[in-house]
Amino acid sequence: MSITAIIPVRAGSRRLKNKNVAPFAGTNLLINKIEQLKKVNEVDNIVVSSDSDIMLEMARRNGAETHKRAPEYCDEKTKSFGEVVRHIAESVSGDHILWATCTSPLVFPNVYKRAIQEYFPALDAGYDSLVSFEIIKRYLWNDNGPMNYELGLKHVPSQQLPNLYIVTDGILLAPREKMIEWSYFHGTNPYKFILDKRTSVDIDDGLDLVNARAWLDMDETVSHIEPYSIDDEGTYVDNIHGGGVHNL
Repeated sequence: MSITAIIPVRAGSRRLKNKNVAPFAGTNLLINKIEQLKKVNEVDNIVVSSDSDIMLEMARRNGAETHKRAPEYCDEKTKSFGEVVRHIAESVSGDHILWATCTSPLVFPNVYKRAIQEYFPALDAGYDSLVSFEIIKRYLWNDNGPMNYELGLKHVPSQQLPNLYIVTDGILLAPREKMIEWSYFHGTNPYKFILDKRTSVDIDDGLDLVNARAWLDMDETVSHIEPYSIDDEGTYVDNIHGGGVHNL
């Protein structure tokens, strides 16, 4: 069963100009994602889909196949998002599609490998696709008030809130024919592939890009480290930034 990885990019970006080729990790976001996917042996083909000749040439120079999209499939006006997904899925080969956005640069090869290892058993178990999620436990409101907690005596600590899930757009896996049928990149019963906060970063604006660059060289266990150790004399040690000792 072959897997084709799709990296969708386009020339225009509303919030961060030239977002898909923003400098990152000594190269740019697009080439960074191509190089990451090249290290995933389970991926048979890597296809960059774009309206940009510059980005398509970058893809070819770095060993990826290309799919030239017509402008109407990139302007976010003429065609719906579902039509874009269906068009791309119809234009490539492969039994399964891994939708891998370059704006999720901290999804490393080992994470893709683990997702693929869990994907096929998930299909056998009755799920129709795999989607990467980040779990959040935050106090949320809509226009009518609190959505996931109660005010007053029934207020609970955030750790006790029910799980809510953000689609990270980092990994979306589904049978190619199903993507065409659904006109979407996952189905109604996806397997939830949980990512941590660092891996979930999705670059939509300049601040997201700065965060991703800052987190790039951090060990993935950093979120589990106690940041400061404080002794009885009021001295603390910075456990993240070099273990420096400071007096309070």
